[in-house]
Amino acid sequence: FKRVLSKIETIVREELDAVGYQELFMPAMQPRELWDESGRWERYTTEGILFHMADRKGSEVCLGPTHEEVVTDFVRSRIQSHKQLPIHLYQIQTKFRDEIRPRFGVMRGREFLMKDAYSFDASADAMAASYEVMRGVYERAFSRCGLRFTAVQADSGAIGGSASEEFMVDAESGEDAIAVCRKTGYAANLERATSTIPSSPSAPEKVEMHKEPTPDAKSCDDLVEIFPEIPLARMLKTVLYKVQWPEKEQVIAILCRGDRELNEVKLLNYLDALHLELANEKSVTEITGASPGFAGPIGLPSSVRLLADSSVQGVEGFLCGANETDVHLLDVWFGRDIDQPETLDLGLVQEGDATADGEGTIEITRGIEVGHIFQLGTKYSESMDAVFTDENQDRQPIWMGCYGLGVSRTAAAAVEQGNDDSGMIWPLPIAPYSVALLQLQPGDDVQDNLAQSIYEKLEAAGIDVLWDDRPKLNPGARFKDADLVGIPLRIVVGRNAVDGQVEWSLRSGGDSEVVSGDEAVSRALAAWQESVN
Repeated sequence: FKRVLSKIETIVREELDAVGYQELFMPAMQPRELWDESGRWERYTTEGILFHMADRKGSEVCLGPTHEEVVTDFVRSRIQSHKQLPIHLYQIQTKFRDEIRPRFGVMRGREFLMKDAYSFDASADAMAASYEVMRGVYERAFSRCGLRFTAVQADSGAIGGSASEEFMVDAESGEDAIAVCRKTGYAANLERATSTIPSSPSAPEKVEMHKEPTPDAKSCDDLVEIFPEIPLARMLKTVLYKVQWPEKEQVIAILCRGDRELNEVKLLNYLDALHLELANEKSVTEITGASPGFAGPIGLPSSVRLLADSSVQGVEGFLCGANETDVHLLDVWFGRDIDQPETLDLGLVQEGDATADGEGTIEITRGIEVGHIFQLGTKYSESMDAVFTDENQDRQPIWMGCYGLGVSRTAAAAVEQGNDDSGMIWPLPIAPYSVALLQLQPGDDVQDNLAQSIYEKLEAAGIDVLWDDRPKLNPGARFKDADLVGIPLRIVVGRNAVDGQVEWSLRSGGDSEVVSGDEAVSRALAAWQESVN
């Protein structure tokens, strides 16, 4: 695995060096003071992401999950004039995040290898240009790694800024859902995606709001059993969240159609809050006077702020909770029984939705995030006073971009994208070895000589070869191990060695062929050249 990481690092370095980025190495341990300047200490500690501690003098430090504060501090102490910009820096270093549920080995661990790069420019246009340059770097780097990937619109999250994109390796086992439209080319992660929501069916007639008993009907599915004539799109859920800001906490109630789901990332961003979580059973009962599952928008305490997802627009004669256990309200109308609450896009897109422009249809696929690029704007430079003097000698904040690429995640994603029942199938450019040279009878002079000749020719051409000449190992075990390791090219030196011939095959599949030793070397060289070009 270390050999794979090294090859990915080499590709990334070559692409960054080619566009003028300079490599540096920043401290993993960072002082709290820098994070207080940016305002991120409280948010990251509230979310539990940050590994932090105090030294023997009581000064608080953290293990860096990212390095925006450190690199901003580095640059602000060295830049005075617009003539010193732009600056483009990167490092490849271990990062630390206290994941709630670390899983998938190196895919989402608490410690991981990452490339983080930063651009510093004198204007928004220059920042956008740096962003586009880095976008090209990522496209070339992941292509050179032999991966199938998609760049998608993304949420900026705790790092902040305006525009951002994620690079997703296509994989059915991926932990991230992606909304795509094959027709229009639209692609966004589910946290950011938007769509056109199908309208709700009209109410058959306008009658008075009234209560109906709904014993133990705590979900929309339960309510459909009781009221099969009412479609899910005319049932409104009232979801209660406890929301935390630096100076206060508040309960927020969100209305959402029964056939849609809420997007907590959109809600957190809209509220510009530190943290939010679903209200627990005790809190729901204290707020509504009812058991969970029976909350509704009518009669909530004045301290509770009511918002609505855009899916509720146009819903007529709907069903909702009555804030009374085992009771729901039917035939509720906005404007008559309740004011239309503030309404905005707080929902998750769904398979089959129309795109926001109405030109295509949303499909949900899965992927693994391996890179994320951001236009930070002046978020960090303003809060940390990283400024320069412009042509008029006026002080201006530096325009920043930041760009993360998970080196260890890229390796893990390659395995998820390339494998079968027998083991891994590494892409040739990042495989630990390019060629598996399997000698079936080590000690046989003819096989020894032919294998040695092939090995030396490949090594001389700069191709990594794993020569399996382990003694007393049957051919089946040798083939099984080679399949498991996933080396993409295979040359077998066996009984045909007496004629100067070997078996040539690809780990990705297909029949093996008997060819001369020189032909096998030529094929390996050609495959390697094709992969790097």
